[in-house]
Amino acid sequence: MADAIDLPAAKRLAFSVVRGQAAVTLAAALVGWALGGSHVGFSAALGGAIGTVASLGMALMAFGGKSAATPARILGMFYAGELVKVAVAIVSFVVVLMLMGASPLPMFAAYMATFVVYWIVLARMALPALAARRARA
Repeated sequence: MADAIDLPAAKRLAFSVVRGQAAVTLAAALVGWALGGSHVGFSAALGGAIGTVASLGMALMAFGGKSAATPARILGMFYAGELVKVAVAIVSFVVVLMLMGASPLPMFAAYMATFVVYWIVLARMALPALAARRARA
């Protein structure tokens, strides 16, 4: 038996990931600036921004429409959102590295920090659901 998806809760979760990633981006930029100067801080800010903007694009694609919420439509929008997320990240990395001269290490470190936020939020959401499912079994 499939569990129902609470779309408003999923939407709140998706945008809370984006907010968390924005906060981590700011922290990474400040740490980079404090430890390595303005170029390192700016590179970290760009890397974090790539992760944050890509997640925002995914969230907007998945939850931005007001069309009928059939299961097939929801799944299709999530796949489209993931495609947008990957495309935005790839194009942004190329642009930032080629045109803006960012330092790769702080840029990728901050990007990975935003990725960790995604997994932490996902785990915090999944663990109580798994515990409840085990309790019912």
